[in-house]
Amino acid sequence: MITIGLILPDVLGTYGDDGNALVLRQRARMRGLDAEIVRIGLGEPVPSTFDVYCLGGGEDTAQILAAEHLIADGGLQRAASAGRPILAICAGLQVLGESFQASGRTVQGVGLIDATTAPLTQRAIGEVVTTPRIEGLTQPLTGFENHMGATVLGDDASPLGSVTRGVGNSSDGTSEGAVQGSVIATYMHGPVLARNPELADLLLTRATGLALEPLELPEVEQLRKERLS
Repeated sequence: MITIGLILPDVLGTYGDDGNALVLRQRARMRGLDAEIVRIGLGEPVPSTFDVYCLGGGEDTAQILAAEHLIADGGLQRAASAGRPILAICAGLQVLGESFQASGRTVQGVGLIDATTAPLTQRAIGEVVTTPRIEGLTQPLTGFENHMGATVLGDDASPLGSVTRGVGNSSDGTSEGAVQGSVIATYMHGPVLARNPELADLLLTRATGLALEPLELPEVEQLRKERLS
């Protein structure tokens, strides 16, 4: 049984990013693998033994609540230390960094990504396309960004991709997302795993240790063509 931890969807579930967990479950099941989603709400302990973790986006107050809970709980940090794959989207990216700004103040992050986030001068909103910079991905990554965060990566983190369209992490428009240890983070909504099946399968491979056969899904390929055109 593959356990997919959907972490704090009650506060980090604004932009439909819960769909990433659904994509992982469905792509596992289509290969004959048992998979279930376990929702962990605010105030509940985060088990460190899930096979893969998903965090989504949210507003300022939600980010602060999420950061405070995750820091105090420690379960996600233990999962990362054990090498369990973690996918974080938008506010989730900021929360897992060293610090971010919300509600007019600097807030301590969980510290799983060597990154700090300050406000952009203008909201980044629209389609974003990147060339992946992570081993195991060969196809362009596509998503929809909608954020006011300017994220700067430190030496211990690497970009998920190089921007070919859109803003990405900051107004210089060069890099998007972050990769550090078992954590993959991005500003891409969509949900990102529905729009990028190769990334979904990379997470499943890391979660299971299995070599997964490709899935032939013409409707997914059509969606990608439309978004990349």
